[in-house]
Amino acid sequence: MELNFREATSADVIHIVKMLADDPLGVKREDFQDPLPQSYVDAFQTINADPHNELVVAELEGEVVGVLQLTFIPYLTYQGGWRALIEGVRVSSDHRDQGFGHQLFEWAIDRAKERDCHLIQLTSDKARPDAIRFYENLGFKATHEGMKLHF
Repeated sequence: MELNFREATSADVIHIVKMLADDPLGVKREDFQDPLPQSYVDAFQTINADPHNELVVAELEGEVVGVLQLTFIPYLTYQGGWRALIEGVRVSSDHRDQGFGHQLFEWAIDRAKERDCHLIQLTSDKARPDAIRFYENLGFKATHEGMKLHF
């Protein structure tokens, strides 16, 4: 089945947060409730207003079944090139293992090329070995060691 991809709207935020909270790591850091905490609404408005960010949903027959955020980052490296960063990837638990994640990434890779990016990058929690294998099967390589400092 083919997915439809579009930029998220404010009406999609509750569906997105539900997907973000629906896994062992997300349930620990997200606060899914209806109505959503204002922090999610504020974050959506900031993302939506930024021309270098695209919060994209994947729809199947009008239902939001996937999400990812693309951030386009200008750099002085690579002769002033652009790169795309993928974050917050989820496919709803009811729709996993149907090839939708692959379609979502094909779309994101094509979008990064449309924006003249020279590379696309992502991070994945080491506690997600299945996701890491998925990314490797798409051609992503673990060429760098990533680090984070939480506040």
